[in-house]
Amino acid sequence: MPKVICSTSALVYLYRIKALKWLPQMFEEVWVPSDVLEELQRGLFIGLDVPHLFDYDWIRYADPQTTLPSAWLSQELNTSDLVAMSLCFEIPEAVVLLDDGRARKTGRVAGLTVWGTLRVLLEAKKRGLIKRIAPYVNRLNVEAGMWMNEETRLRILRLAGEARPEVTEAA
Repeated sequence: MPKVICSTSALVYLYRIKALKWLPQMFEEVWVPSDVLEELQRGLFIGLDVPHLFDYDWIRYADPQTTLPSAWLSQELNTSDLVAMSLCFEIPEAVVLLDDGRARKTGRVAGLTVWGTLRVLLEAKKRGLIKRIAPYVNRLNVEAGMWMNEETRLRILRLAGEARPEVTEAA
């Protein structure tokens, strides 16, 4: 099993759909940079619906020791994504969980293994942790605040084998 490094958005989305518990079942180690922890703690302080990470004894904390590539800083990525990607360079066998499109592209270009929350859902189904991903995809959109267009939603459901094939009419 690989290790995983989490950004804030992935932790929040998984928490809000009651799927955070899957991470230790899917990964050998779950790492969170302290900047992510601090961001979530600030959210808790002002009453946001975010996980209290100290409730999860399987989470490990670490900070990257290397300097961020200057090209990343010019991308205007958020701190959570930047530190998660930077830590992934130090734990090269790890997957980094990112949901921001620009951060995901930057991570892939840098050679990192990047997953998003939707990939976690697909893997959870593949590993038998859930039977269907459709209810979770719907909850991400409605309850968790993740914006996704209809094309993305349908693509994920098709990948999971849960979407009906498109019917085309003959002319």
